[in-house]
Amino acid sequence: MGGRYGFWLACISFLLIATLALGEEPKPTSNNTISIKLENEIKPQKFPRPIKFFIEKVIDRSANPQPMLVLKERGGVFLDKQPTEIVQQSLQDTLQKSNLLADDRSSADYLLTVYLFHFGLGSGLGMEYYGKVDLNVVLKDVASGRSQEITALGTSVQGAAIRKKNILKNTQANIAEALETALRNFLRGTKLRDAVAAPEAKPSTSSKSSDNPSRERLELVVGTPWRHEYA
Repeated sequence: MGGRYGFWLACISFLLIATLALGEEPKPTSNNTISIKLENEIKPQKFPRPIKFFIEKVIDRSANPQPMLVLKERGGVFLDKQPTEIVQQSLQDTLQKSNLLADDRSSADYLLTVYLFHFGLGSGLGMEYYGKVDLNVVLKDVASGRSQEITALGTSVQGAAIRKKNILKNTQANIAEALETALRNFLRGTKLRDAVAAPEAKPSTSSKSSDNPSRERLELVVGTPWRHEYA
């Protein structure tokens, strides 16, 4: 009787321990944290005139309560920085290397506000890791005050992984490549090219007044008093 009681007690204890382990939230450590950096240099497109961009801010719109946790299974995989910080630094470095980054807000031709809708892993199949970065960039023309939205999506699939070391490696490669693709799509896309196309020359005041010469002559006649000449 005592042996059977001990057996059931051991089973219950095991189940409780397993339940607690499954319910535990993973915590970042040096062994499950990755750093996302661009592996390849992104070369923006050539613009029709010299322009400068200034990044006002990067705003997280992902509604993710744990943006630094990119994978919860297998003890978790964490980012070493906030996704907004990673995106801002990567975009800033890319613009600076291409001499497109303004020193400050006042010297910029265009202001950039980046909305981050997804940064990390998307839902893949099986053991595949699907990297995804989804951006919405609001481009504001300082001169005209007009704003335009430009979407930029980047994805990457590195394949299956079972070992923890390979999971970390693949996750890091997936997100880095997805970020690189999203930034490249933004900086080399036709929407950005069209948005910063050379503005049409505004007609001067003098040209406006000469658009209707007949009205000019009419105003001149009306405004001149009538004079009678007598012999």
